[in-house]
Amino acid sequence: MNRRPARRLGAWCAGLLLAGVGVVVGCRFADTDGVTPVPQLLAFLPWLLVPTGFALLCALLARWWPGLVCGAVVLGVLAWYVQPYDDPTGTGGPPLATLRVLTSNVEFGRGAPALVPRIRDRRPDVVFVEECEFTCQATLEADFSTAYPYRQAVRAAGSHGSLILSRFPLKPTAGVPGTMGMPGAIADVHGHAVRLQLAHPMPPLPGQVGLWRRELGRLRDFAATDPRTPTILAGDFNATQDHAAFRRILGTGLTDAAPLAGDDHAASWPARTASVIGAQIDHVLLSADFTATGARFLRVSGSDHRALVVDVTLHQRG
Repeated sequence: MNRRPARRLGAWCAGLLLAGVGVVVGCRFADTDGVTPVPQLLAFLPWLLVPTGFALLCALLARWWPGLVCGAVVLGVLAWYVQPYDDPTGTGGPPLATLRVLTSNVEFGRGAPALVPRIRDRRPDVVFVEECEFTCQATLEADFSTAYPYRQAVRAAGSHGSLILSRFPLKPTAGVPGTMGMPGAIADVHGHAVRLQLAHPMPPLPGQVGLWRRELGRLRDFAATDPRTPTILAGDFNATQDHAAFRRILGTGLTDAAPLAGDDHAASWPARTASVIGAQIDHVLLSADFTATGARFLRVSGSDHRALVVDVTLHQRG
């Protein structure tokens, strides 16, 4: 039996898969997000191990030795990038205050009813809510008028509305400009000023990658503007640590607290498949004034995102 056509087909399959994965891995290595579909695929970088493994199998069965070597290299680079992230460290100075932070994208307000018992159960001190339109804001503000007397909101319909609830007094700030609402405030945490900023840049949809990159850049500029004031930047970033635009925000000195959730690549979106496949695009970023002592992702019915709760300690700078 002539096996050459089968081997040729296996080599072609391996080559096409390795070419596609190789472009994505190459952009990750070059510290760039590239163009569509690279930014979208970078969000799922750990899952590219699957097509890479299949490509290796095809190359092995086809006895295509150059492809086997190439696949082994790509697999090794992927394995390097999916290893655990560094844990948040912080300053280690004397503790000044402890607080709990929750962020949740409620998908056009649909998850607001389910978020209410989550807030009551977890009792966070500061709550960031994305895609919280008029009805969502009315629900949360009515249910928590006493527990969270301070709030800062962008009041808009659909995905454009956002809300910050706080137990601490808030001084409104201009926030970060964006297509969707990104309010900000200065919180008085037991006499210490803390910058709060909600993050919700546009997603990297085809044709909108430039806008996504610019809005992440504005969040990066915010983080770099006042490095001396303790800062909490939280929300739905529509980006993972495998996106260069997101890593530039971390490059200002902020640390991602999400790795404390028990899985460095724990998915927060889409919630329905998060236990199988997804991307960690919801984050709580902390300046070096903070340490994170625990974190957990929570299911919020009605939303396509899981909420993230983080316990943090504010320290005195040395």
